[in-house]
Amino acid sequence: MSVNTKLYEGKAKIIYRTDNPEVFLADFKDDATAFNAQKRGSIQGKGIINCTISSKLFQQLAAHGIPNHFIDSPAPHQMLVKAVKIVPLEVVVRNIAAGSLCQQTGLPLGQILSKPLVEFYYKNDQLGDPLLTRDRLLLLELATEEQVDRITHLALQINDFLKTFWQECGITLVDFKLEFGVDSQQQLLLADEISPDTCRLWDNSETDPNRRVMDKDRFRRDLGNIENAYQEVLQRVLTVVEKN
Repeated sequence: MSVNTKLYEGKAKIIYRTDNPEVFLADFKDDATAFNAQKRGSIQGKGIINCTISSKLFQQLAAHGIPNHFIDSPAPHQMLVKAVKIVPLEVVVRNIAAGSLCQQTGLPLGQILSKPLVEFYYKNDQLGDPLLTRDRLLLLELATEEQVDRITHLALQINDFLKTFWQECGITLVDFKLEFGVDSQQQLLLADEISPDTCRLWDNSETDPNRRVMDKDRFRRDLGNIENAYQEVLQRVLTVVEKN
């Protein structure tokens, strides 16, 4: 399958058209950004690590009935995906208080939530990706009521699967971000990636609040050992996938 033109370049990936209009090619980059791209850098090997982890997790999710855009991984840093129109929402699922939830509510870091919290953010860099109420989301016509209900249902299903999967890896899933898209048959599919860039992951064997961090918070907070943390996550994922 040949690659045609570049369709879009984001902070972490470049999306290309292919000679099949139903298929895109996602090329994962080593670039790292935080705080709405106000902080920029690079994490060596991140593209390959995130592509590999995402590919494995998308395949696992598909086997558990979660429709997603993954087709194949023709190269370590590349993923063939179903062509979708991305719903302009970042869907965040939270199990434990951290990050902006603590900053905006005063909840203490590490407080376990009584039930998973599903939040919607407007995927708009110029506006700073603001948190939306359901009514605002519908007012802006970012998704239909049926899509919002379906996305919420899928997000909670994905959370149930990922919490168990990461626990098998010896990792606690604190929170994570999802994106969804609509294909040519108007089917809603999980899209984008699932990786240490999009998940907040804590090492179960560590109690120190800095040493336990295994995700992009190491870059955000200048904690160091970023590449080692990402590599460790990859190795644990591969071990669990092979075991299953």
